[in-house]
Amino acid sequence: MATVEFKQATRLYPGMKRPALDRLDLQIDDGEFLVLVGPSGCGKSTTLRMLAGLEPADAGDIFIGSRDVTMLPPRERDIAMVFQSYALYPHMTVAENIGFHLKIKKMPKHEIAERVAEAAALLDLGEYLDRKPAKLSGGQRQRVAMGRAIVRKPEVFLMDEPLSNLDAKLRVQTRTQIAALQRRLGVTTVYVTHDQVEAMTMGDRVAVLKDGVLQQCASPRDLFTRPANYFVAGFIGSPAMNMLACTVGPEGAEYASLTIPLTPAHRAALTSGSVAVGVRPEALHISPDGRGMHATIDTVEELGSDSYLYCTPHGHDGTSVVSRAEGLSSARPGDTVVLQPAPGSLHLFDAATGARLPD
Repeated sequence: MATVEFKQATRLYPGMKRPALDRLDLQIDDGEFLVLVGPSGCGKSTTLRMLAGLEPADAGDIFIGSRDVTMLPPRERDIAMVFQSYALYPHMTVAENIGFHLKIKKMPKHEIAERVAEAAALLDLGEYLDRKPAKLSGGQRQRVAMGRAIVRKPEVFLMDEPLSNLDAKLRVQTRTQIAALQRRLGVTTVYVTHDQVEAMTMGDRVAVLKDGVLQQCASPRDLFTRPANYFVAGFIGSPAMNMLACTVGPEGAEYASLTIPLTPAHRAALTSGSVAVGVRPEALHISPDGRGMHATIDTVEELGSDSYLYCTPHGHDGTSVVSRAEGLSSARPGDTVVLQPAPGSLHLFDAATGARLPD
């Protein structure tokens, strides 16, 4: 096991004007499960491939433990990688696939058998060791790929969207198994996904990337409750946070019939006359006293335990806000409602810079 550290790590692909990864500073603790997340093209897979040695660093340094691995080839980095595709050998059994790397290293047969059996027990693959990959389900094949990484006993696990080929139900089940397995093994793990639900449910910390730049790295709870900027606020959470483009007036930030007070610290930090106010769907409620933002319901999503009301605020055609209510809703499309943010639930951002305003 080991720590991982990126120091000003940069990757600029030939012919590109903007770096795929731009001066990344990131430290991953020993035994930590860190998830890299962001939209397509944000640099998350490039980060993983640079750590694996599959992409060079054009600037900066990469450390695994106390070793500077920036210039080392992949085989000397003591990492094991699980890819999006399982990359199993179809002519080999499960046991042979799991132990293949150990066989290449000319490890004694009895030790290979012990390690394979140990990994199979961890992954509930014991009864499938004599089967070929074609006889396995997608989830079982992914576990075989995990087993192949586990038997190597590396310092760092790297996982590049390993669940993207699984159906929705199996993804939920397998992500729980991977997170539990990583905690049992205690191996430093860097996990790449485009699915923010995966990121929030699996990681000890989550690093959010955009256009090759690290936006925020924090625990899932901190990302959700204190997003560092406008992008993180809108990216983390499902459905996404409602973002209201407000103008700054004498009474505060104004949006439709809603006025949000601004403190002197808020006003001092603003660089323009506009402020973006964020409120999550679960914190935007139907007002009990008729005060708040008037809106018309466009769509109602009934999910059984929750209902989502998709509404258009009056005077803001083309803009949609979402309100979540517990249980089934009596509201119907076309109804007019008044929405009020819960006290203490607002997130304020400078509309010009995207930076979070001081609390």
